[in-house]
Amino acid sequence: MAEAKFRCGLEAALKVVGGKWKVLILWNLENPARFGELKRFVSGISEKVLIQQLRELEADGIVNRKDFQEVPPRVEYSLTPFGKSLKKALSPLCDWGKKHMNRIGELPSSCQK
Repeated sequence: MAEAKFRCGLEAALKVVGGKWKVLILWNLENPARFGELKRFVSGISEKVLIQQLRELEADGIVNRKDFQEVPPRVEYSLTPFGKSLKKALSPLCDWGKKHMNRIGELPSSCQK
């Protein structure tokens, strides 16, 4: 990851997990998983976007990609220790979301982005 100057820790964290999909990928990557499994875990994501997000997470040192060099191709993704620490930090956010799910669901759609 390139060195950057951040004004706060939240800004640094959002650089790594910014966007809708990365957090959902991390949250669903409990054990090593193949691409197809991840696609099922993260419903609504296209293959193209999943590939792109996994590459970015790998480049940031969050996800390991293991290519078994087999035919047909077999690749597994898993969290690095750095990724596991990030996933642990997401737990309180998940708890907050569960606690306020009903209220959030009542917000106008423009507020849910």
